[in-house]
Amino acid sequence: MAINKIKGAGLALALASLTSGGAMISSSALAGSEESIAAGMELSFDRRKGNCLACHQIEGGESPGNIGPPLLAMKVRYPEREKLKNQIWDPTTINPESAMPPFGKHYLLSPEELEKVVDFIWTL
Repeated sequence: MAINKIKGAGLALALASLTSGGAMISSSALAGSEESIAAGMELSFDRRKGNCLACHQIEGGESPGNIGPPLLAMKVRYPEREKLKNQIWDPTTINPESAMPPFGKHYLLSPEELEKVVDFIWTL
């Protein structure tokens, strides 16, 4: 995915998280800047870090796997950013048989890296 396709999404992500359900502003409410999204894309495509391409097809990614579903229409599938974050943090909470590793729970990604990956994946 070209970076210019995701430009402008940062403000929309920040506004969406600020206005979702009147919840308190969390660190994720400030997430979604162009820099964070670009860094999230880099982490997601990095075979040593996020490695999302090992299992998922992502537009612009090379040699995707087919174990997991294609990552598209993510705001439709996860209207609440926090639910997407929870899925990446520990997918076994929803599905104990999930083949997806718990990237946050097992510290495969730092909290900052996790936020960036979520910022990027939510733009797909």
